[in-house]
Amino acid sequence: MQGDVEHVDVLIVGAGPVGLITAFQLAKFGGVSVRIIEKHAKSEQDAYGRAITLFPRTAEMLDQLGLADELLQNCFACRDTVTYNAQGEEVGGRGWSFMKHMKDTTFDFALVLRQKFQEEIFRNALRQHNVHVSAPIELITASTNANIPTGEHKVTAVLSNHSSGAAEVVKCKYLIGCDGGRSSVRRIFNIAFEGSITEDKWVRIDGQVETDMPKPRSYCSIESPTHGNVLWAALDHGSTRIGYAFTEDRANGYEEFDEAAVVKEAIAAVKPFQLEFERVDWWTIYTVGQRIAESFFVEGCVFLAGDACHTHSSAAAQGMNTGIHDAVNLAWKLSLVLRGCAKPGLLETYHVERFQNILKLIEYDKDISQLMSNHLPEKWRDNPDADVNVILAKMLEEVGTFTSGLGISYEVGNDNPLNIEGSFRSTDPQVKPGIRGPDITLLRPGTFEPTRLIRELPNTSRFSVLIFTAENQPPIPKVVYDDITYSLTVERPILMSAYFNIRTNKKAGHLRFITIIPKPTPSPYEFLGCEPIGRVYFDGEDGAAYRRYGIELSQGVIVVLRPDGWIGTMIELGNRAAWELESYFDKILLYRST
Repeated sequence: MQGDVEHVDVLIVGAGPVGLITAFQLAKFGGVSVRIIEKHAKSEQDAYGRAITLFPRTAEMLDQLGLADELLQNCFACRDTVTYNAQGEEVGGRGWSFMKHMKDTTFDFALVLRQKFQEEIFRNALRQHNVHVSAPIELITASTNANIPTGEHKVTAVLSNHSSGAAEVVKCKYLIGCDGGRSSVRRIFNIAFEGSITEDKWVRIDGQVETDMPKPRSYCSIESPTHGNVLWAALDHGSTRIGYAFTEDRANGYEEFDEAAVVKEAIAAVKPFQLEFERVDWWTIYTVGQRIAESFFVEGCVFLAGDACHTHSSAAAQGMNTGIHDAVNLAWKLSLVLRGCAKPGLLETYHVERFQNILKLIEYDKDISQLMSNHLPEKWRDNPDADVNVILAKMLEEVGTFTSGLGISYEVGNDNPLNIEGSFRSTDPQVKPGIRGPDITLLRPGTFEPTRLIRELPNTSRFSVLIFTAENQPPIPKVVYDDITYSLTVERPILMSAYFNIRTNKKAGHLRFITIIPKPTPSPYEFLGCEPIGRVYFDGEDGAAYRRYGIELSQGVIVVLRPDGWIGTMIELGNRAAWELESYFDKILLYRST
């Protein structure tokens, strides 16, 4: 071994989008030392291909991290979808048509930007926090010391620097494997990777094309009788991706299935339309399968995220989306624990929440990938002559809100203190703990300028407490106001420091408070009869924000949003409100100063 032993809080293995975004959050939230390594030099990873699509909920989360604006500067915003049958006729309600129903979000489109460009944006953002990817450096082995308490430097990792040939030793408190489907972290810690690989193979090719297709700048599917449900995706920088099934006949028809063969079959796949490639940027053939790790969190200090703990087909374009959901779910929890702000048990919720959603994805991906290969699903027991394209359309529509991410939820249960049924029940059954908090339009005081809730709640690892005041007097009952401010300032001062310091931008606590008034008024103070708790915003005259959260204007309600934007609990603004708020946070947070 050469050199000194390096000590860091977190070692991240793998510098793809998942690793980069995880590192970025930990660095941005502060108070945590991070090192991120990648075994390939950047120049070896510059291929245009791989993942391309970010769906609305992913874009919302990146917006809260301050990353969306740069993505929007470079992306192709795809709002149009179309499906053509074998005769080239447009068919409604098939293929990717669910994308036309991605509403209730500002990001009501598919954000299409090839992984190469996304990674460049994420690396640049990470550098702004003085964290740089170490490459080409490979994880050789790692082990944990049972005699060292969790939360200390329990993990010892041995790295190989491929440039210098030297070995490095790093001791870390937590190790995160973001190193893909062939994860070294998963292999080293003997984490079972369960699932199967099918015989189906798909081809993907990106490039600059000319075509007579009527709507080429869209997300398109072509129901080919020979090449399966063909993907046509308009890409950034004027490029296009085409994907088709790689059948045995296709493989046997060529001595070598090289780029020329890929292009020839792509031309055949989009018939009856004409296609000509002006340039090929990237192409690949891959085997379709679904696998999931037995656990995403082992030994109290080792995590897996992204493809390291789940792989599936690209049928519903979920690969990068699910990985980013992993990264966002994990990073704020790990940051709070490492900074001594949250109880270590919070980390257990990462596996609990993400595992259940990946299981859902795996199950529907099995069926969708088979349908896209022109096969009926294995569990299909109805008409054996059913049209696979009709079944595929129905299935994609059924899982549309899950695919967009807007319908992804986390269960309310005794084993998860983050999602708790409170005393308030929304009039909208879709608004409840464990569900994404709807983005709503609010008005700023004085100017009445509109703003989005998500823009006002950047993800800084803090919980947000939204106080929807009642229309009737008093908007916040005095006993409730006194109880909340007393409890959180005297008994739990680190929580309420956010309230006292919000206007001075000094170091804040674990919570961020927003008071929402049901209609525009000249002065928040005059409406409330007291100082607002935290920043204040107005609903519009039509009460749309209250309605979206299922709150009557005559009611007062507290909505707790987790740092990642999901609803934690909903509480009536009554005599027990302060107690409920205390009870919720007492299960999660620690109250000593950082």
